[in-house]
Amino acid sequence: MEENNQVTELQIIQAKQAAEFAMTPVGQTVKQFEVMQRMAKMYTESTIVPEAYKGNTGNCVIALDMAMRMNANPLMIMQNLYVVKGNPSWSSKFLIATINMSGKYTSLRYRKRTLGKVGKVKYNETVWDATNRRNTIVVKEFDGTDVDNIECIAYATELSTKEVLESDPITIEMAIKEGWYTKSGSKWVTMPNLMLTYRAAAFWQRAYCPEISMGFLTKEEVEDIQDAEYEEIIDKSAKANKLAEIAAKAAGVEEQPKAEQPVNQPQTKANDKPIQKTLL
Repeated sequence: MEENNQVTELQIIQAKQAAEFAMTPVGQTVKQFEVMQRMAKMYTESTIVPEAYKGNTGNCVIALDMAMRMNANPLMIMQNLYVVKGNPSWSSKFLIATINMSGKYTSLRYRKRTLGKVGKVKYNETVWDATNRRNTIVVKEFDGTDVDNIECIAYATELSTKEVLESDPITIEMAIKEGWYTKSGSKWVTMPNLMLTYRAAAFWQRAYCPEISMGFLTKEEVEDIQDAEYEEIIDKSAKANKLAEIAAKAAGVEEQPKAEQPVNQPQTKANDKPIQKTLL
């Protein structure tokens, strides 16, 4: 009988400790994580979620966490969160819809105008160097004498202050200089107006409401990014000449003559002979 009482008291103490732990911030996090794992398992078994989430509990948990932070539907997050070159990124349509539904701003609008022809523009292109087996940057010139230089600015009004907020201007010339337009298979050539709209919206979002994207770039931006690896090659002969020059300078500093003392300054060293004055 006493053993049963002791077991009951031990169970009561453990249950009390578990209840106290569950009320702590760490306990709440653990409980939330367990619930998210059970929810994620349901999404991994679904046939309508994107391929990146099928059978992948980790990706589903991340999508659920982001949905809770953004107060959005988890399936909508999964359908608009892409992995490009190993980096998660949003679709531009999703960002625009999130801004329009935030209730803080009016719907995004776009102001476009033609600034004339692009003309000849120099830009940097990433080229594979087969000799050194690495990517290098090559300066090229784009002939845009027949291409319209369209400018696009995204703007919206903040409802609390009635202030009109504008993005930085995005132009076709900028797209060429950044390498977006000249990239192989680029949509900037076939649908420049739509790409200008997407890029202006992304610039506007990062400037005025970066919390919406959670720090992620858009899918179109990630696809346009080109990384070029480079390594500075130092000429050995130039390096040797440089060392010789430094050594010569160091030797010259030691051989520099002593600066002359001013005429009116008295001699301070003990071994210097006093100057004799004469009437001649």
